[in-house]
Amino acid sequence: MTAQVFKTDGAKISVFLDGPSWDDAATATLGAFTAKTEAAGAVVLEEALAFIRANHIAQVIGPMDGDTWHSYRFVTKSDNSPAFLLEPATTPEALAAFKSAGFTEISSYFSARVPLDQAGLTRPNDTDDFTIETWDGTDPERLFGQVFDLSTTAFAKNAFYKPISRAAFLAMYMPLVPMLKPELIFFARRPDDSLAGFLFGTPNYAEGPDPKSAILKTYASLSRGAGQHLAYAFHKAAVRLGYDTAIHALIHDDNLSAMRSAAEGADIFRRYGLFGLKLDD
Repeated sequence: MTAQVFKTDGAKISVFLDGPSWDDAATATLGAFTAKTEAAGAVVLEEALAFIRANHIAQVIGPMDGDTWHSYRFVTKSDNSPAFLLEPATTPEALAAFKSAGFTEISSYFSARVPLDQAGLTRPNDTDDFTIETWDGTDPERLFGQVFDLSTTAFAKNAFYKPISRAAFLAMYMPLVPMLKPELIFFARRPDDSLAGFLFGTPNYAEGPDPKSAILKTYASLSRGAGQHLAYAFHKAAVRLGYDTAIHALIHDDNLSAMRSAAEGADIFRRYGLFGLKLDD
């Protein structure tokens, strides 16, 4: 994934020409966008758009560092609480520059929090289709290899999905191993030991070495009901480990996870948007 970088003293932006498809057409993405002022952001943004036009690409989305495996989304609304671990970091000035250039929101997301004494109160019905287990903390490369295999299937139909190689996936996630807490990582396994789903939770180390909140970062499933069982296991484990709050992180507004978060009584504290622009000929 190669980026063309445009920068001035007050702003910087990266262009990725081989972004994911949008409306079944070739699309560039704009990522790693920082701007001290809206005016400075507008300068590098116009240079980036001119570069995209010169490469005969007629549409662009952002912010996105090439694909949804990497950082993407602007913060569009916030209660001004501190950012949590691995949350997208954006500035109002960069968002304002995007909007002034004609970008409009094409996909929306949120993060929500819930006191753990209010979460996981309803136990899912028992099933013989799969069992829930925690990661034993060993062989992280095998762990992430399994997650890669399931993710490429579970996320393939998502909007803006773009395949990634196993090597690139491992290069992104293996550095996170020291931050992982096995008690917050769960698998749903079928009777034949194949993977039906996974959930990655992590302490919110942005709060410091003794965080009080745990983040439900990512989960995916291929079997009906597996996501509900995984989320229940996460909330119960977080209580046992002494956390007082769960953060449901970076959920698409139209995802089933959004309904589950609302059912837990979680309150939205941050909203995010992905923006798009159709370029003139």
